[in-house]
Amino acid sequence: MRRVLILGGTAEARALAGELTACGVRVVSSLAGRVSDPRLPVGEVREGGFGGPDGLAAWLRAERIDAVVDATHPFAARMTASAAEAADRTGVPLLILRRPGWHEEPGDAWLRVPTLEGAAGLIGAGDRVFLTTGRRSLPVFTRLSDAWFLARSVDPPEPPVPDNVHVILSRGPYTVEGELALIRDHRLGVLVTKDSGGSMTTAKLVAARRAGLRVVMVDRPPPPPGRLHVATVAEAADWARGRRRGPRP
Repeated sequence: MRRVLILGGTAEARALAGELTACGVRVVSSLAGRVSDPRLPVGEVREGGFGGPDGLAAWLRAERIDAVVDATHPFAARMTASAAEAADRTGVPLLILRRPGWHEEPGDAWLRVPTLEGAAGLIGAGDRVFLTTGRRSLPVFTRLSDAWFLARSVDPPEPPVPDNVHVILSRGPYTVEGELALIRDHRLGVLVTKDSGGSMTTAKLVAARRAGLRVVMVDRPPPPPGRLHVATVAEAADWARGRRRGPRP
């Protein structure tokens, strides 16, 4: 039986695990363990890291994995780099599954930056910011004591949390009406987010457009060069079943 490792945690990873399992492929889904109550895919699940490229390469050999699909978050650059290195060492084929990023629409006012630090540099004194870049990014922004932040994350951030940061814990999908209510109730003027793509959190972008918010968009890191990549679960499933070699890099 064909055995496929899915590096995941995303909605696409869960969908891919379900599709491959239904087709008789034995799937192992790997979760980083950074979320306390993750949504689990069907099939076998492995939680926690591998110990870098060396550990992942050893695991691929020991488990006789036939193919790896990297369906991690578009900003999980370290995991993607480890997967690429481990694939090179073992000769196990690797495919990167990345949902498309977001694009501006009429009425948007986006400023694109390459890093979180670049986003923090665009926050001015007195700004009231809707911060949706994840709990691990908070230290980049909390040094800005002359701005106020409404930070949203799935799990609580590490303390201490400064007085100018109000944290709300929630998980998408979100509604435009709900996002507009947050913007209105907290008198927000700036949205800072990462170009994660997907439909689960696009409501904040629609709400920002309607409310006239300035949007600071952090660009996703580029994938490792020379790797096969697809944008849909269907393409990844075909490749993982061995039905196609995948698109050219």
